[in-house]
Amino acid sequence: MAKVGVIGGGSWGTALAVLLTDNGHEVAIWARDGKQLEYMREYRENKKYLPGIILPKNLTMVDDIEEAIYNKELLLFSIPTHGIREVLNGCKSYINRDQVIVNAAKGIENDTLLRISEIVGEILSTNPYAVLSGPSHAEEVGKRMPTTVVSASKDKNIAEHTQDIFMSPYFRVYTNTDVIGVELGGALKNVIALGAGISDGLGYGDNTKAALMTRGMIEMGRLGEKMGANRDTFAGLAGMGDLIVTCTSMHSRNRRAGILIGKGKSREEAIQSVGMVVEGIKTARSTYELALKHNVVMPITQEIYQVLYEGKDVRNSVINLMLRDKKHEMEDGAC
Repeated sequence: MAKVGVIGGGSWGTALAVLLTDNGHEVAIWARDGKQLEYMREYRENKKYLPGIILPKNLTMVDDIEEAIYNKELLLFSIPTHGIREVLNGCKSYINRDQVIVNAAKGIENDTLLRISEIVGEILSTNPYAVLSGPSHAEEVGKRMPTTVVSASKDKNIAEHTQDIFMSPYFRVYTNTDVIGVELGGALKNVIALGAGISDGLGYGDNTKAALMTRGMIEMGRLGEKMGANRDTFAGLAGMGDLIVTCTSMHSRNRRAGILIGKGKSREEAIQSVGMVVEGIKTARSTYELALKHNVVMPITQEIYQVLYEGKDVRNSVINLMLRDKKHEMEDGAC
């Protein structure tokens, strides 16, 4: 049995806290919203973010982040990318150098263009780090539906230690040492999922979505390879697996937001309607800027960025993609 602190009381943090408690670990979960924690404590349900899932009686909700961190072997951070730096800076004095940091969020920080492992490395430079990623809707994990993910760390022993803590009869964990590829796969697929949702919102069909997903995967792998990832990682759970589930499911916030944008809603209207963090919207900006920085051709990402941030008409974006210069499918730089 391990002592685990879960930092973040959204849908994914809550679902993973339930999983870890099921696995026999001693788990404490912290969230910013004290009223939310009080409701969870009294009614054993996270009604706002994970409704319908009964929280185990031995899952502890704590109001003080220091209490969630103190004397824990592993700290699971499930904080949206745009908030992770602030939370880490606020609690770093409570964290000792031996505690394993596991990140469960998927994104790239705006402005700095850093992956979450790089942010953690700046603030907690000596702590062991792993990222947990893959095709995993919180709603399904909360219902104990079979799910498979990847634990990635530069240190194989840390990846395997994380695997041991999270593995269960309904939650299978593979290991990988390609942190760059796993983090980028989890982040970039959200951008493509926005595009898939926009396609659905426009009333397009399976042919269009298949094209977006396939060519989107090429873009993901191309940028990842340029940034030092193993391109094979994008053919695995953290790449193709996560892309499939995010582009096809109504559990996906990114797809749902894309559908609304395809139907004519603004970026802000879509975010408000979804009611939870839509990581792909911020990640689209970071990805576009990374493509420029690394001189990588990413036409789908570019069009999504222009729709989101420059007010481009989505139908014109489709025409631009369809009428680009002719290419050989496997030509380097083709997309």
